[in-house]
Amino acid sequence: MAWEDRTTFDAIRQQFGLEPGQVIKLMRANLKPNSFRLWRKRTDGRTTKHLVKRSFKVGRFRCPNQKG
Repeated sequence: MAWEDRTTFDAIRQQFGLEPGQVIKLMRANLKPNSFRLWRKRTDGRTTKHLVKRSFKVGRFRCPNQKG
C-alpha cells in the first residue's frame, strides 16, 4: 500500500496501525537503496499521500473485506 502513490498514510494507519515514520522505516528495510530513494522522492510533499491535503475524495479502490 505504501508503494502506491494514491494510498494515503492515513489509510495505512487506519488499516495497519503504522504511523508515517514507521512506514518509512519499513520501506527503507525492505527496498533496495535506490528504490527507497525514488519512493521517498515521489512521496515527499505529495498531497495524495496525506488525506487532509487531497483535493479529491474518491480515487482509491477499497475491497469490501478491508477494515475501516
